[in-house]
Amino acid sequence: MSSISNVSFRIDSDLKKQADTLFQSLGLNMTTAFNMFLRQSVREGRIPFEATINVPNSETIVAMLEAMQLANDPSVKTYSVEDALKELKS
Repeated sequence: MSSISNVSFRIDSDLKKQADTLFQSLGLNMTTAFNMFLRQSVREGRIPFEATINVPNSETIVAMLEAMQLANDPSVKTYSVEDALKELKS
C-alpha cells in the first residue's frame, strides 16, 4: 500500500488561476494534473515535454528577415484584402 505525501510550493497567482481554469476544462484538479505530470516523468525518465528556449531555426530567421525587408521596401506593391482576393481570382 502506498502512502501519501504532501508537497508545497509557491507559484505566481495568475499562472495558478490560468492552470486551474485549464485543468478544470479538462475535468482535472491541480493535484491530479501534477500527479499525471509526475507519473509521466517517472515513466519516461525525463520531463515529458521538450524544455527549450523559444529560438527560431535558421529557416524561420531567413523568412523573418525577408518579411522585414519586404515590409520596409517602398517599391513592393501592397494590396487591400479585397484587391488581394481579386488578384488571386484573376
